[in-house]
Amino acid sequence: MSLTETLADIRARADWAALAQALPFARTLGLRVDVRGESFTCVMPFNQKLIGNPALPALHGGAIGGYLECTGILHLLWSTQATAVPKTIDFSIDYLLSGRPQDTYAHVYTVKLGRRVSNLRIEAWQTTPDKPIAVAIMNVLMR
Repeated sequence: MSLTETLADIRARADWAALAQALPFARTLGLRVDVRGESFTCVMPFNQKLIGNPALPALHGGAIGGYLECTGILHLLWSTQATAVPKTIDFSIDYLLSGRPQDTYAHVYTVKLGRRVSNLRIEAWQTTPDKPIAVAIMNVLMR
């Protein structure tokens, strides 16, 4: 089954939990999508392989960055009728706190949704959304 067919099937069944399984890197990170009404949350369950600094221990910055990028793409696949994976134009991230060895959550705020280019702000947190561990800005090419 192609990605286009997979996305159409997921949308027809509103099986958003299957959305994270459609992207290989999201599958590698073990991401989960939780959709409740109009609220979209992406969860990165803790896994020992995500630890970058075992002395603290802290999540690897690359895992957090990849997680936020995947979250933005998954959000666009959920909120639009895109039939292909949007392509990242640029991505910047600010690490605000050390990621502790526990589940991490992220929300996406669509700053601008255009026909060709969209801009997203993605915030990741662990204990409460008021204390984000990282914030990313992402521009993507809609295809």
